[in-house]
Amino acid sequence: MDLKGRHFLTLKDFTPEEIQYLIDLAAEYKRKKKEGIAVDTLRGKNVALIFEKTSTRTRCSFEVAAHDLGMGTTYLDPSSSQIGKKESIADTARVLGSMFEGIEYRGFEQSIVEELAKYAGVPVWNGLTNEYHPTQMLADFLTIQEIFGDLKGRKLAYMGDARYNMGNSLMIACTKMGMHFAAGAPKRYFPEADLVAQCQEYANASGGSILLTEDPMEAAKDADVIYTDVWVSMGEPDRVWEERIKDLTPYRVTTELMGAAKDTAIFLHCLPAFHDLKTKIGKEIKDRYGLNEMEVTDEVFESPQSKVFQEAENRMHTIKAIMAATLGA
Repeated sequence: MDLKGRHFLTLKDFTPEEIQYLIDLAAEYKRKKKEGIAVDTLRGKNVALIFEKTSTRTRCSFEVAAHDLGMGTTYLDPSSSQIGKKESIADTARVLGSMFEGIEYRGFEQSIVEELAKYAGVPVWNGLTNEYHPTQMLADFLTIQEIFGDLKGRKLAYMGDARYNMGNSLMIACTKMGMHFAAGAPKRYFPEADLVAQCQEYANASGGSILLTEDPMEAAKDADVIYTDVWVSMGEPDRVWEERIKDLTPYRVTTELMGAAKDTAIFLHCLPAFHDLKTKIGKEIKDRYGLNEMEVTDEVFESPQSKVFQEAENRMHTIKAIMAATLGA
């Protein structure tokens, strides 16, 4: 399958066959990594990594994956880039596109990464925007495939705020791949109606389905995967914490909620997770609101059902597959 020269901005742009190809390619790269087999077929190429939002997993995944493929990387943090400030996005794209073979962007509006892609002349990869997080999806689905052996027909239940990148992207990915997507959330936290309608078309074609419910137990019933995310995203003001805690605490992933899923169900989280008091924000939330844990209990996070660190490792393998496929390794 030839994906050379393609951008990776949202899974809406890819067929189920192309998505499966990238997952399987990632599995092959993972096998070779474990066996110590070199894959540095892109030696001499260089990629730019633009991070308007910082990240541990995404940055490390791109840098290690690029290094394994033989490429050099240049990391541009919010203080190192003038994108959209002193230099337009279009001009930045044309400058970087003349120096690098590929560009990663992690930041804010989807329109930014799309404009980069329009003008760069080289593949552009979405490391996260407010609307979509496609690289995370491949890591999630590689993990699910590793655990269960397949994807089609599996049920994934997402708990919490389903309006933004994670809820949107999981709904897209599930319905593309013939899976059953459920979101447990207050009604005003449901995904946008237009995207739901688009994903329903994907589901009609693939044999998947969509369930949006305010009942967390209904969402979790017979699920193969229970998934959640932090309640407040990077860049959002602190004042939203009180509102989110009030609205989303009923959707916290607990042992009881996991009990509504299948006995073989796994727990996934894109991380970081506030499951204890070992973080600065966790301690602040405890002092302000009296909570010891937020979107997931420590009991679930540390349980055998939790596959979050396998999932985190898979970020690197799937990002390697994306770069290799689109750069023609």
